[in-house]
Amino acid sequence: MKIKYKIALYYTVSAALVLVAFAVLVYYFSSQQRQAEYQERMEYRAHSIANVIIEGQKVKVDLLRRLERTTFQDLYKESILVYNPSYDLIYSNLKDTAIITPRAKLDYIKKNKRFFYEKANAEEIGIYHTSGRVSVIVIVSSFDKYGYLSLQNLKKILLVGLFTVVVFLVVIGYIFARKMVQPIDRLVQQVDSVNANNLQGTRVTSEGRDEIALLAANFNTMLQRLSDSFDLQKSFVSNASHELRTPLAAMISQLQVTLSKPRGADEYEEVLSSVLEDAENLSDLSNGLLQLAQSEMSQQEVVFRAVRIDELLLEMPHLIKLKQKNDSKIDIQFLKVPENDEEVTCMGNESLLKVLFLNLLDNACKFSADNSAQVSIDFYPQNIIIRIRDNGIGIALADQHLIFEPFYRGENALQVRGHGLGLSICKRIVLIHKGHISVSSAAGQGTTFTVTVPHL
Repeated sequence: MKIKYKIALYYTVSAALVLVAFAVLVYYFSSQQRQAEYQERMEYRAHSIANVIIEGQKVKVDLLRRLERTTFQDLYKESILVYNPSYDLIYSNLKDTAIITPRAKLDYIKKNKRFFYEKANAEEIGIYHTSGRVSVIVIVSSFDKYGYLSLQNLKKILLVGLFTVVVFLVVIGYIFARKMVQPIDRLVQQVDSVNANNLQGTRVTSEGRDEIALLAANFNTMLQRLSDSFDLQKSFVSNASHELRTPLAAMISQLQVTLSKPRGADEYEEVLSSVLEDAENLSDLSNGLLQLAQSEMSQQEVVFRAVRIDELLLEMPHLIKLKQKNDSKIDIQFLKVPENDEEVTCMGNESLLKVLFLNLLDNACKFSADNSAQVSIDFYPQNIIIRIRDNGIGIALADQHLIFEPFYRGENALQVRGHGLGLSICKRIVLIHKGHISVSSAAGQGTTFTVTVPHL
C-alpha cells in the first residue's frame, strides 16, 4: 500500500474513532439526563398524589378518583398504586385489580423511602410519603414516550452525521495525503533517474525545511560520496592497469627481442637480470595493491588487540634489510622513558601496523643518500607519537597534499623505484586505528612523517 493511502486511511480511521467515541458519549449523557429528569418528574408526581390523598390527618381517595375522571392523568400510560403502611391497596387507576405489588418491594420502599426501577417499556418509582402521623406508599409507573422519541431522533442525527463526516474525512484525508507525499514522489522520480553514468554532479532538490528536505540533503551527500568512491575506483583501476601493464610489456618485449635470434651467454644473463628486475617490480606492485585492498577494510572487519609500538619498531631494521637487500641504518630512540607499558601500547592490528611502519621506513631509507632513517617515540596522556625522519631529497610544498593519494609520485621521486601506493596505504591504516599522520618537509632538506595513535 502506498504511503498516501496509508496516511489517508490512518487519518480517517483515527478521526472516525474519535467521532464515534464522541457520539457515544453524547448519546450516553443524553440518556442519563433524560432518565434523571423523568425520575424527578415521576417523583414529583408521586408526592403530588400523596398530598391529594392525605387531607388533614386522614386518607381520602375520593378527590383523587374525581380528578382521575377529568384531567388528572399527567404521564403517558400512567399507573398509580397507593398503599397504606399495612400494605393494603387503597387506590389504583388500573382496571385489573388483580395486580399485586410484591411485599418485598413494599418493604424496601417503606424502609428506604424511595425506589426506582426501569423496565423494558416503562419506568417505575415508589415513595413512602409521611404527612404528620399519616403515611402512604405511592407507586407510579409510566413510559417516557417523548423522552425516548428525542433519544431516537438524536441517535439518527448522530449516525447520519457520523456517516457524512467519515465520507468527508476520507475525501479530505486523501487530498491532504496526496499533497503531503508530492515532495516524496518528486524525490523518487529524481532518484529513479540517477545511474552510474550521470552520478557525477547529479543533485536532488526539495523545497522547504522539513524532514523531506533533510532527506534530500542527506541523499545528495550520499550521492557525492558514491561519486567520489566511483571516481576513486575508476582512477585505481586505470592506474593499476597502467602500472601492471608497464613491467609486463617490458618483460615481454625483452624476451621477444632475445628470442628473435641466437645470443651469447652474457647477453642471456643480462636479459634475465633485466627481466628479474621487472618481475620484482611487478611483485612489489602486486603486494602494494594487496596491502591497499587490505587497508580498505572497515574498522569492524579488523581484529584489534594490545600492541607494543616500541617492540614493533624494534623489528623494523631486520625487516627493512630483508626487503631492500642492502645495509640500512635505522636509529630508534625514546624522547622520554615510559613509566609503564600502557604508555607505549595501543589497541591495534599488528599486521597492519607492521605494513605502516615498514612502508614509512622503506621510503625513508630509499630517499636518503646514506640509506638511513631516524625514529623517535614519544607519548602523552592520550596518544603515542612516532616520528620518522630521513635526510633525503625532501617533498615539494606543492606535492605534500597529494602524496597520500594512490599512485601519486612527486616529480623529484620518479628516479627512485616505486609505485606511489605506500603512503596511501599508510594513511588508511592510521585512520583505521583512529590516529593521524602528517608530513613536514622541504625540497632538499629531508622529510619527517609524524604518526599519532591513541594508547591504552
